Amino acid sequence: MRKLSESIIMNLLNSRIFGKSLIGAFFKVNELLWAVLSSWMTRYGSWLHTLARTRPNRRFGFGTFFFRNRPQLELARRIYQNISSRSNVKISILACSIGAEVYSIVWTLRSEWLDRRLAVSALDISREALEFGQAGVYPLAMGEFTDQTIFARLTDEERHGLFHDCCEQLKVREWLKAGITWRVGDATDPQLIDLLGLQDMVFANNFLCHMYPRDAEKCLRNIVTLIKPGGYLFVSGVDLNVRTKVARDLMLEPVLDFIDEIHNADPSLLRDWPFNYWGLEPMNKRKPDWEIRYSSVFRVPGAAPPAVLSSENRKPIPASAG
Repeated sequence: MRKLSESIIMNLLNSRIFGKSLIGAFFKVNELLWAVLSSWMTRYGSWLHTLARTRPNRRFGFGTFFFRNRPQLELARRIYQNISSRSNVKISILACSIGAEVYSIVWTLRSEWLDRRLAVSALDISREALEFGQAGVYPLAMGEFTDQTIFARLTDEERHGLFHDCCEQLKVREWLKAGITWRVGDATDPQLIDLLGLQDMVFANNFLCHMYPRDAEKCLRNIVTLIKPGGYLFVSGVDLNVRTKVARDLMLEPVLDFIDEIHNADPSLLRDWPFNYWGLEPMNKRKPDWEIRYSSVFRVPGAAPPAVLSSENRKPIPASAG
C-alpha cells in the first residue's frame, strides 16, 4: 500500500500541465514558502532572544574545558606567527577562570616556537580560581572546580603535550607554566591598563555574555584600551548587539579568517538560542552587517600593518576528541 501511494505521488508530480512540470512548480512554491518561513522564524527567534536577555539571575561559573574553540586558537597561532618577530609579544587572557583557556592558548603558541618570547597575563576576579589555575593540577574525577568534560575535547597528542599523567590527576608541564603571570583583577576596572600595560593580543572570551548589555558594553570598551594599535582582540561569548556596536564605534577591523568555523565551534551555544541569554544567534549572511556582527576577532586600527595570514601555513583543525 505504501509503495502504491509513493507511486501515485511520483506519477502525479512528474506529470505536466500546459507543458509545465508539476514537480518543478511544486518545489518552486515551496522554495518561496521556505524563504518566507525561515525569515519569519529568524525574526521571531531574535524577538525571543531579546526577551531572554532581560531575564534576571545571570550567573558566572567555573565550567570550562580545554581547546574550547579550535578555529579561534588556529587563527591566534597564525597571527602570532606573523607578529612574534617582535622582541616580546604580550598577551592577556581575561576572566581566565581555572586556566584551561590559558594553557590551551599557550600550548598553541609555544609548541612550535619555544625560542620566541611570550609574556602572558592571566587575570580573573576570583583568587581561588586563579590559584587553582596557577597550580596547574587537574583531577580526573569531578572536583570543586572541574568535572570530566574539561578534558573531553583533548586529543591524545594534546593530552601528552600539555600534561604529566599522575594517577588520578593531570599536571601541566613546567615549560608551559613558565612566563605566565597570574593576577587578581576585574576587566571592568578603568585602571586595568595600569596593571597590565598595552598588549599585542587580548582574549576576552565567554564572560561578557553573563553581564547585562549596558555593563558588557562598558567593559568591552575598557578592554579595547588594553590593546596596542595594530593589536588583536579575541572576543567570543558576548551579546552580538553589544559587540557590533562597540566594534562600529571604535572602528575595529573584523578578521574574517575562520569566521564561520569560530562562530559554529560550540554547537551547544547555538542550541541554547533563542531561549537563553547566553545562546548564540545562528549566522545569517543575509544581514548587511554580517561580517562585523559574526566576527569574534578584531584588529585595533593603528600604524602596524595587519598580520598576513597565509593559508600556506594553515594547520588543519583537529577533530574534537569529545
